[in-house]
Amino acid sequence: MDHHYDPQQTNDYMQPEEDWDRDLLLDPAWEKQQRKTFTAWCNSHLRKAGTQIENIEEDFRDGLKLMLLLEVISGERLAKPERGKMRVHKISNVNKALDYIASKGVKLVSIGAEEIVDGNVKMTLGMIWTIILRFAIQDISVEETSAKEGLLLWCQRKTAPYKNVNIQNFHISWKDGLGFCALIHRHRPELIDYGKLRKDDPLTNLNTAFDVAEKYLDIPKMLDAEDIVGTARPDEKAIMTYVSSFYHAFSGAQKAETAANRICKVLAVNQENEQLMEDYEKLASDLLEWIRRTIPWLENRAPENTMQAMQQKLEDFRDYRRLHKPPKVQEKCQLEINFNTLQTKLRLSNRPAFMPSEGKMVSDINNAWGGLEQAEKGYEEWLLNEIRRLERLDHLAEKFRQKASIHESWTDGKEAMLQQKDYETATLSEIKALLKKHEAFESDLAAHQDRVEQIAAIAQELNELDYYDSPSVNARCQKICDQWDNLGALTQKRREALERTEKLLETIDQLYLEYAKRAAPFNNWMEGAMEDLQDTFIVHTIEEIQGLTTAHEQFKATLPDADKERQAILGIHNEVSKIVQTYHVNMAGTNPYTTITPQEINGKWEHVRQLVPRRDQALMEEHARQQQNERLRKQFGAQANVIGPWIQTKMEEIGRISIEMHGTLEDQLNHLRQYEKSIVNYKPKIDQLEGDHQQIQEALIFDNKHTNYTMEVNILQCLFLQCNASSSDTLRPCLKEFSASARRLPQHLFRRQQSILQHYRVGEYSIIHFLLRL
Repeated sequence: MDHHYDPQQTNDYMQPEEDWDRDLLLDPAWEKQQRKTFTAWCNSHLRKAGTQIENIEEDFRDGLKLMLLLEVISGERLAKPERGKMRVHKISNVNKALDYIASKGVKLVSIGAEEIVDGNVKMTLGMIWTIILRFAIQDISVEETSAKEGLLLWCQRKTAPYKNVNIQNFHISWKDGLGFCALIHRHRPELIDYGKLRKDDPLTNLNTAFDVAEKYLDIPKMLDAEDIVGTARPDEKAIMTYVSSFYHAFSGAQKAETAANRICKVLAVNQENEQLMEDYEKLASDLLEWIRRTIPWLENRAPENTMQAMQQKLEDFRDYRRLHKPPKVQEKCQLEINFNTLQTKLRLSNRPAFMPSEGKMVSDINNAWGGLEQAEKGYEEWLLNEIRRLERLDHLAEKFRQKASIHESWTDGKEAMLQQKDYETATLSEIKALLKKHEAFESDLAAHQDRVEQIAAIAQELNELDYYDSPSVNARCQKICDQWDNLGALTQKRREALERTEKLLETIDQLYLEYAKRAAPFNNWMEGAMEDLQDTFIVHTIEEIQGLTTAHEQFKATLPDADKERQAILGIHNEVSKIVQTYHVNMAGTNPYTTITPQEINGKWEHVRQLVPRRDQALMEEHARQQQNERLRKQFGAQANVIGPWIQTKMEEIGRISIEMHGTLEDQLNHLRQYEKSIVNYKPKIDQLEGDHQQIQEALIFDNKHTNYTMEVNILQCLFLQCNASSSDTLRPCLKEFSASARRLPQHLFRRQQSILQHYRVGEYSIIHFLLRL
């Protein structure tokens, strides 16, 4: 869509509209109409982009749909919007939209992005109205008039042939609905049976027009018939926006019709202008005369002595407002409408502006009307003050009785409630609840302070005005004040008692918590100690038993401190008992923070004390056993360290004999027999070593740091010596025993035996080979 316009013309037109906004947007009825109309207008364009809005001041806050709306109605692309959710992103998007509007020559006054983002209803509606003006109304051109005047003239031209339709503005001229129906019927007569419409049924007319426009003309329903009929002056912006949709829907037909009727209308307009001038002069004269007659009556302040007379004056004043003034208000409104319509027609016809007679300008009428309303306001205030003056005494007396009754009803039972001692048997949580309840009562009490003061003030005023029943009023007031003082004293006393009890229970609660915090780890320590003291230990060296003994001694060294901790924990419990006994506190239940009782702590402590000497005895016995084992190790080591080298030496000598083989065979055999004899003679020592080894095995001793020799290796070597030094008669048994002994060895010792056999393998010249050959 190409929007060609004059920026200066736009600025000239927008300025009065902005002033009009600041004055009229505060009317709730108009705001409601604008909300609905502007929302529907926006949605009629946004639906082209597949979206819509529900709440006009909320849905435009992030600027996204606002930018989309401008793109749809302008056919141009705006700057890329921000997609963030932060306030700064929303402000940036709205600023982009406002900058685009400003770039079209539209002057934005008092409309900022922050207000749109904050959901300012007035500014949001003002912004949308600016967009509607620029893109939907400004480009309307009818008979050399444009924008608002052009749209009004178009409506007048289209509805001129229709009965009871007189479009002079964009507010009350549309209230009966015939204007909308006439626009539709003029262009699409098949859609509405205009002859059946009645001017006295505006709701039907409006709903018919709205429904037909929405169903057949694709014009969304932007107004509610009830809102238009129920408003003295419908919102001009809402009507103008809706009517502009009809203009754009029928613009093609309008242009053709306008060209055909332009000449015919000129003369009629001139005649109508003359008639409007005459009507204005007469209506202004009549209205000013009525104002001049009415003001003296409103300024009459002659007082009356009776309530009945004042009530009659008040009723006359109400009749004036209800019956006489409303028609004059309508006349004044119509006068302004006629004047504005006339000036518009003259300006559109390039005729000089209408200048009423002296004293009959719209401003003169407004000034006279302002004087009327000022006199009216003063008269009403005087009437009410006079009626109040006469009613004051009876009213004060009744007010005193009502307030006194309400107060006495409220105080009933309060003293008994404040004297209760329910806190003496309450738990801490119940005390806190009672305190909160008492605080609520104190707030309630403070709230009633004002009523008591009012009662006293009313009684004082009744005394000053010499009320006939002042003695009874004074007696009742004094009773209320005395009772109020007593309630204050009882309230303070109960608060002190509740706070004192709360403090005691909080102290007990803290002691309970401290007891629980210290009892739990101490209980765990005792359970761990009992578990350790009863734990079965397995040791193999004296060093290990000494380590256990040292650890046990260290544990025993901690027992005095542990006993102090136990006494401290029990002291906490005793402190609770002392507080309970001293202040007669009722303790409901046990410690809420733990299930560990002092009896349980004492029982476990006594068990620990009994287990300590048992552990001492077990460690002593084990220490004696390990000492015996150490003696066996040393005894075996001393013998093994002697026998082992002797066997090694003999094996080396026999090895040399088998290799050197000096002398005759008989000499060598003799030599071997001598070695055999020495080995046999040495066997008792080996047997003794075997006996010690048997004791070590029975004692389950698996290592010996006093020697590197083991019984298995010594026996193996000894058997080997016997084999090498034996004669042929004893050789075979020796070899058999040697082999059997080797198989009983662990795997690593068996491999060592194989290494020995390899070293002393039976060769061609070995003594064993020689003996076997014998």
